[in-house]
Amino acid sequence: MTPLAETAVIAMSGGVDSSVAALLMREAGYACTGVTMRLADDCAPDIEAARAVATQLSMPLEVVDLTEDFTREVIAKFVASYEAGETPNPCIDCNRELKFGRLLAWADERGAELLATGHYARTRYDATSGRWQLLRAADITKDQSYVLYSLTQAQLARVRFPLGELSKSEARERATAAGLPSASSPESQDICFVPDGDYAAFIERWRGAALKPGDILDAQGRVIGRHRGVERYTIGQRKGLEVAAGHPVYVIAKDAARGTITLGEEEQLYHRSLIARAVNWVSIAPDSAPLRAQVKTSYRSPARSATITPLTEGRLQVDFDEPVRGATPGQAVVAYDGDLVLAGATIT
Repeated sequence: MTPLAETAVIAMSGGVDSSVAALLMREAGYACTGVTMRLADDCAPDIEAARAVATQLSMPLEVVDLTEDFTREVIAKFVASYEAGETPNPCIDCNRELKFGRLLAWADERGAELLATGHYARTRYDATSGRWQLLRAADITKDQSYVLYSLTQAQLARVRFPLGELSKSEARERATAAGLPSASSPESQDICFVPDGDYAAFIERWRGAALKPGDILDAQGRVIGRHRGVERYTIGQRKGLEVAAGHPVYVIAKDAARGTITLGEEEQLYHRSLIARAVNWVSIAPDSAPLRAQVKTSYRSPARSATITPLTEGRLQVDFDEPVRGATPGQAVVAYDGDLVLAGATIT
């Protein structure tokens, strides 16, 4: 990895991935400065872990207080999305607004050309199209390109993902060989500000009020029970529905305005088409013509063959070759051509 610039800022969380990213950038000859985001009042252990790694690598570390930005741009949007009946992915907002928004601005203030992170993904410049491209990681089991689809061309030109060609085990081996204190650190949680996974309880604490109960409907619109808040349920949920149907039923729809959830059969979770908003064309220029692609509707879902069609007002239509299960409003839909990330948007 020959240096393309002299200076680089390394986003460091204290975990093994960002630590190895810093190690690899140092080994490649960049003049590196570590930066850690303070996102909450209780993140002192993470900051100290990042500082220990920076000390081991003989590089400076600075802490940027982004607690207000995190609250406004990530947590508040997360809560509002749930209250609107969606199931959001706050990691995408965090990447868009903080890691590749605020941190790049911070790098600009210090005259640094590049920003490196510990994400498992790859970038490259395509001279034919004149565009920077985002690609899946070499280790598909750790690939994080799905949550990076919002990256712009300007950001892709300055972002580096040193772990893109490594597996997780190789990253840990590099950390161990270098004697980094983060070598045995545990995997990070899916949503850092809800470590126990109880989103409903978090929203209640955030709002300072209990969630509003409402009606549970069957597929014909008849009231068959009561729920304890629309925010407690997500499309495809089967457990904890508090309805004795005598056979498995699933949440097939949520109506936040009416305060209802609708239960139905599993086959009603399958759809051939979806519409998404706020599309970002990543590796290719926007086009009005339909494109064939492999499409993911959640971070862990497999890619399915589909046709994607640009619509007006930044929307995207996706028509799958075969019905897909549980495409959920609020989640991202990301289209690929092999390893190449074509575009991404938010399912409506």
